[in-house]
Amino acid sequence: MRTDSSPGSLPAREHLPAAGDRTPVLDVVIPVYNEETDLRPCVLRLHEHLTQTFPYGFRITVADNASTDATPYVAARLADELTEVTSVRLEQKGRGRALRTVWSASDAPVLAYMDVDLSTDLNALLPLVAPLISGHSDLAIGSRLARDSRVVRGAKREFISRSYNLILRGSLQARFSDAQCGFKAIRRDVAQVLLPLVEDTGWFFDTEMLVLAERAGCRIHEVPVDWVDDPDSTVHIVRTATEDLKGVWRVGKALATGSLPLDRLARPFGDDPRDRELTDVPQGLARQLVGFCVVGVLSTLFYLLLYSGFRLFSGSQVANALALLVSAVANTAANRRLTFGVRGRGGAVRHQAQGLVVFGIGLVLTAGSLAALNAATADPGHSTELAVLIAANLAATVLRFLLFRAWVFPDASPAVGLPAAAGGAPAAHPAYPAYPAYPAHPAHPANASTPAHATHTAPPTPFAHTAPPTPLTHTAPPAGASRAAGVPEPRYPDPYRAWSDATVQLQPVRPADAPADSPADTDPRDGR
Repeated sequence: MRTDSSPGSLPAREHLPAAGDRTPVLDVVIPVYNEETDLRPCVLRLHEHLTQTFPYGFRITVADNASTDATPYVAARLADELTEVTSVRLEQKGRGRALRTVWSASDAPVLAYMDVDLSTDLNALLPLVAPLISGHSDLAIGSRLARDSRVVRGAKREFISRSYNLILRGSLQARFSDAQCGFKAIRRDVAQVLLPLVEDTGWFFDTEMLVLAERAGCRIHEVPVDWVDDPDSTVHIVRTATEDLKGVWRVGKALATGSLPLDRLARPFGDDPRDRELTDVPQGLARQLVGFCVVGVLSTLFYLLLYSGFRLFSGSQVANALALLVSAVANTAANRRLTFGVRGRGGAVRHQAQGLVVFGIGLVLTAGSLAALNAATADPGHSTELAVLIAANLAATVLRFLLFRAWVFPDASPAVGLPAAAGGAPAAHPAYPAYPAYPAHPAHPANASTPAHATHTAPPTPFAHTAPPTPLTHTAPPAGASRAAGVPEPRYPDPYRAWSDATVQLQPVRPADAPADSPADTDPRDGR
């Protein structure tokens, strides 16, 4: 089976081999702004949980969004004390900006983030990232609105959350249940091609990323979570809701006009089980037949409506030609997008030209049927004309499907319409300019042998990886510092090296901060 992928498309989903303790498979980002009080207990609790329960190497990255309090000092102290903790300082606010900056530069194959208040129970972290490690899914989100979720929060926030998700379902046809839960993960290979398409740098970043990923055919895994509302949250509800609604309008408009190059997220042929060749069953025939039939029924109704209107001021042959011409253009456009899954504007003119040839064949069939009717009856009734045209259109429809499948769209795939740059790589979309290369980390010297596609990118926003009084960028303990027994020296491996294979045995655990006599599972709604 052919599994090659075109330049710029996503690689085939593969299980990440179990790695040694020194290899960071997971990078958990905690974006913070003026969180000097909550940051330290949050990071310590998360670090303890991952150390005791996560079977892979991990890293915790504190992304400071231009804090004006002692948050940078707290982050620097944590990075000095804990090997697996690093810190990044940005001079501009915005959760989306922080996530895109850190994710674009990370070498971990699985990227995640969570809010600093740890409202989500940490026992959901391993189920969140497991589908990404196994290669089953592209993104994973925690859901407070799933049936099995256990949530403690006020009626006001519950109403706002559910209303917002209803708006997403109604306006953007979103199928995920919770866009704003601060508990998400994504595979790095997906992030590298998805993040440049995400425009928002604030709270709408999550929603935009999920909508684009879903429209591009990425698989999104949902995990029911236990979630307790933080009464001290600093999120401004009205301002955030207003910005979110503006984002919904912007993304909806971009999707409607086709200005988003979602083809960049095309999976290689063979990665989808529906690509398998079945004996005596043409690929995708059942789905294409259903789509073609739906489009055909709507096109026929549209054609009959047009014919009846044109017939008021013209003869039957002229009315038939005009109605068939207009409906044929609409039919080709609908089948191109809905039946054969061709996205983008590339090749649209050629497809319409070929569709007009198919229209000409249909015109010959319908015109011939009308001529035969007029030859048989001197003055046929309008209902008789419609009946003959329906029968002729059915025959023309069958022929149209065969011609569409074999001639107009013989190799229809999501990659159609993506412009190519020199060397075969997808060209940058004019509405989404390419970001400059992310600066190399001191601990990650530039490797001349690293392939060009391995370059991380980040938005062109000014930020500094330092904070007073000492640099905080990916801070690591100084050489020679004392370490606990058995803790290896930190190492930043080449993200493209092969991991050794291993088998990991997992055992049930209770929360790391739970009392010794507490049950393994507690419901946050119990008020304990």
